[in-house]
Order: sequence, then structure tokens, then C-alpha cells
Amino acid sequence: MNITTRLLATAVAFTGLYATAATTVEIDLSKKGAPIAPTMYGLFFEDINYAADGGLYAEKVKNRSFEFPEAFTGWTTAGNVELLDGGPFERNPHYVRLKPTGHPHKHTALENEGFFGVSFEKDAEYRFSVWARAVDSPAKIRVELTDPASDGETHVMAQQEIAVTSGEWKKYTTVLTPSETVVKGKLRVFLCRPESEVDLEHISLMPVDTWKGRENGLRADLAEALAETHPGVFRFPGGCIVEGTDLNTRYQWKNTVGPVENRPLNENRWHYTFTHRFYPDYYQSGGLGFFEFFQLCEDMGAAPLPVLSVGLACQYQNDADSCHVPVDSLGEYIADALDLIEFANGDTTTTWGKVRADMGHPAPFGLQYIGIGNEQWGDEFIVRLEQFVKAIRKQYPDIKIVGSSGPYPDGKDFDMLWGEMTRLGADLVDEHFYRPESWFLSSADRYDSYSRKGPKVFAGEYACHGNGKKRNHFNAALLEAAFMTGLERNADIVEMATYAPLFAHVEGWQWRPDMIWYDNLRSVKTSSYHVQKLYSDNKGTHTARLTVDGKPATGEGNGLYMSAVKDETDGSYIVKAVNVTDSSIAIDMKVKGLKKGKMPDTVTVTTLHADTDAENTLDRPDTVSPTVKRLAVDNAADWTTELPAKTFAIYRFSNNQ
Repeated sequence: MNITTRLLATAVAFTGLYATAATTVEIDLSKKGAPIAPTMYGLFFEDINYAADGGLYAEKVKNRSFEFPEAFTGWTTAGNVELLDGGPFERNPHYVRLKPTGHPHKHTALENEGFFGVSFEKDAEYRFSVWARAVDSPAKIRVELTDPASDGETHVMAQQEIAVTSGEWKKYTTVLTPSETVVKGKLRVFLCRPESEVDLEHISLMPVDTWKGRENGLRADLAEALAETHPGVFRFPGGCIVEGTDLNTRYQWKNTVGPVENRPLNENRWHYTFTHRFYPDYYQSGGLGFFEFFQLCEDMGAAPLPVLSVGLACQYQNDADSCHVPVDSLGEYIADALDLIEFANGDTTTTWGKVRADMGHPAPFGLQYIGIGNEQWGDEFIVRLEQFVKAIRKQYPDIKIVGSSGPYPDGKDFDMLWGEMTRLGADLVDEHFYRPESWFLSSADRYDSYSRKGPKVFAGEYACHGNGKKRNHFNAALLEAAFMTGLERNADIVEMATYAPLFAHVEGWQWRPDMIWYDNLRSVKTSSYHVQKLYSDNKGTHTARLTVDGKPATGEGNGLYMSAVKDETDGSYIVKAVNVTDSSIAIDMKVKGLKKGKMPDTVTVTTLHADTDAENTLDRPDTVSPTVKRLAVDNAADWTTELPAKTFAIYRFSNNQ
């Protein structure tokens, strides 16, 4: 060795003797590699595990417009409460009338259970709003945040009165500031004395401190966690919910824009799909709709990737032709796709561009991608998709179309679909792989042999299901990091990748593993979250050639997975290395092509390491978290390091330092 490696102070907790002779890693910077798409690492949102209502969407009231099939689901009524039709909102016609009981000691009231409780924090502000009208004479309601405590009594933590003076429907608001923090509280609305009848509709409770402070806003900690990953792309509104259990329950974007009070309820296809986690009251309010998704993308700097129905209901649950839209009747579905592009990009003189402008965003959102269909397969998919492709290409030739390779990462259907996506001229193909550890260990070279002449790859849903446990333990995240070196090395064919699913409520989950877990007040970032963020934060702009014995580092024979990139925004070079073995690996880095002049003498090393079964939890959120150290080197063109067992490390250095 012609250099020595020094640790700064106690930097980098790499201790012990090298277990074997050093592995020589050659990095060639002399030739500029393939560009890495800005969309390379992103996020995929689906309303599963109470990801929207009860999760990212900050609304705390369940069934706020009384539109569930059982109109008082989520509500307890007392006294004289009447359900009526013909309210102020055409697509949410139900409302309630609070009437006197006729007895001085009996009260008329409503109480809402929220999503696994109505939670609130001490001294925080919560905006209560309601559409109301006085029936015959001015009325008054009292709003309370309560704690049904274990002592058997209900404690009032905040209250306000609202005078309803108008006989016309009008929105009333007030702010509640709780005196204590309560995780599983309730919202109560009383008819005050002297009693006069009052009509109520769209009863809402939102924290004032939402993401970006918006009234119809997002839960701040969850939205911030997304933004911190600096996503290049954000896919929404989901996968299977796009299809629906049947066509009537498919996700329809037009129902999720315009005034929030007039967005109709939709049955969430996940509410009874999983019998092991059965939630028959799981519906979508539409409050988190396409406008809010586009707005979130803009806030995060992510390219929006909406996905729409191709006219097929979920093929897992519907195998008869009669369950799907006939091929000659796709006009409405194709119009939805074209109208969505107009909604996102059209000027304010267009029909749907005006809808966007009326919602407060006259400037276009700059949509570049659209997905048609989710995990569809077979000839029935191809014959329908072809009509969408022709229509979109004719009217919007610059929009990139994302097709599907089905639900599996290989097999007869997969091969057929890739061939058809190429024939149809899809720009990207969405691949999904929820697979065991062995698959992730062996698939880092998956894209090395892909044709470069066809569509690009969108790794749209993936997660390592480790040892059958389907948990967010560290080892699963480590193997995801290993696999992702292959995505990065093949950035000329892989244009975007998103882990899935994104969110899960600890009391409302149905599918795991997931990237971010939360309860009503807290959230926790998993090991997989940290892997995704580290890749995104160190994406680079171009690939760099990295080899071990002349070959890509794909774990073969030594359990070492590596990739390298250059970041032209700051002139730095970034090496990602994953050791999946139980022993440390000595690495001799030989870097060719560094610019002459001042050579870097330090390398920033970010590591992610933990026991393989370790998991972050709400009570222990930092069990697995990255550490950053600085490694001193005599010569950045030739330096050594030790990669500990079961570790993901990122080495970053620059000619500009």
C-alpha cells in the first residue's frame, strides 16, 4: 500500500483487523457516465393502512358529512338528532338537525370517535369548522374536545360556543386550544340552551399547524418526513385503489377536486380485502385529492406521476369480461386522462385549467408523466391501453406514458407485457417486486442485461419481505440498499424507483412492511426510510464506472455490493457500499481520473448499521439511524477503509474541497 489511512479523532467506528486481504475496488472517473434522472428516487403513495384519512390528511373527524352507508358511523348521538337529505352540497346531500329534547335535563349532542381516537396536544390550536344554518330562529352550539378518562368521567379539555345566526347555509369556524394532551379523545357538539333547532353539515377538526399552514391541509410531521427525502417523483393516488374492487369503487380524480365539502365519499377497496385486518368503516373522504397531491409535489420539488384506471377493475378479484369496461366504451376513461393533463397543465381559459385556478393555483403544475393502469396483465390490458396511448400521443405528444409489466418481476406475462409496452411505445414500464431476501441478494445485476432500445424502467413498488416476517427490520433495509446499487449502476435504463407502501397507522395497518409508521400524534422513520433518503440525498448527476476484478460489484462471491456516481452540482464523487455478510470487508479504493490540482484529503462517510433484527419504533425511533464521520486520507486516488459486517456506507469526496 502506498498510503496510510488515518481516522480523525475517534471518527468512523471501524475497528478490528481486516478479516481477509483487501478487496481492490477500481473507480474510473475519466469518462463521463450515463446521466441520472432527477426522478431516480421518489415516493409512492397509496391509501392503504389509513394513509390518507387518519394519516397524511390532517382531518380528525370520521364521516364528517354523514355519507357512510350507515350514516352515523363514527358518531354517537344523544337527545333529538335527525338525519336529513337535501343539504347544501349536491354530492354530499346528508346533514343533521339538532332539535330540543323537550326536557330541561336532557341534552341533544353529537360525539365523534375520530380515527382511533380524536387526538390533540396541549396548547396546540385546532380549527373546528361546520356548515350550519338556524332553522327558525338563531341557535347556538357548544364544541368540546374531551378525554373519556379511565376514571369513568369525561374531562373537557377545550370548548367554544358558536352562534348560528343565519337561516342560510354558512361556514362557521372557531379555534380550540386544549389544556392537556390526549391521544384518544373525542369531539362533542352540543345544542345549547335556550334551544333552537340547528342544521349541521361537514363537521371538521383540523390542526391549525398543518403542512404549509393550509386549511385543508396535511399532517405536518408526515409531510415533512416525505419532503426530507427530497423525492424526484411522487406517484399517486395508489396502486390497486386506482382499479377499485369493482369499477364503481375505482379512484376517480374528478371527484377529488373542487370545494372539499362537495367531494363525494368513495369506498376504499382495502376496507374488507384483508380479513386478518378487517376495517369495514374504511372509506375515502376525497379531502386529500388530486389538487392536494399536485400541491404536495410542488412543495417537495417532485415530479407528479398520477396513475389512472385503464378500464379494468382489479383483475385479482374480477376475471369475467363483464366486470370491465367494454373496449368500445372507453371514451369516458380516456377523457379522464386527457382532462387530467388539462387540469394539471392547461391555461386558465380551458375547462379544467379554470377548475385548478379557481382552487387557488392559476399556474400550471407542469405534469410530465401519466400512468395508465396499475398491475394489469393480459390481452385485455393491452387492447385497452393502446387506445389511451393513441389518444394521449395525439393531443399531448410530450407527456410520458407509464405502462405496466404486471404484478410479478418475471414469467410469461411479464415477458409478454414488456414486448407489448415496447410495441406500443410506452415511455416507461412499471415493475413491482415484493420479494424475499434471497431475491434481493441475487438481483443487483437485474438491469445489467436489459435492452437499451425500448422503454425505461420504473421500479414502482418494491420492498424486501425478510425471512417471511414482513417487518421493517434492519436486514431487510440492508438488502434493499444492496439491490439499489443495481438501479443506480443502470441509471441509463432505470429512470425512477419508489419503495412501497409508504405509510401505516400502528392501529390501522393491513400490509407491512411500510416506510413510515405513526400513531395519532407520533411518527417513526424505518430503516428502509433511511436507505431511501440516503440514496436520494446522494443521487449524483452521472454514473461512474466501479468494478471489482473487472466486474460490477453485485455481491457475487463476497457479499459486497457497490456503485459510484459523480455529482456535477458540487463536483463531488459518491461511492455506495453494502456489506451483507457477517464479517468486515477491507477495501482498497483506487480512483482513476481525479482532476489534477488540490487532491481531497478527507472522505465523508455516512453509515447505517444495526443488529439485523433491529427496528425503529414509536418509543425507540432512533434504534437504526445514520451516522456521519470524516475519514482522513493521504491520497484520494488510493485509500483504504474497512466496511463492517452488515453495513451500508456512503463515501463522499470532492476535488473542490
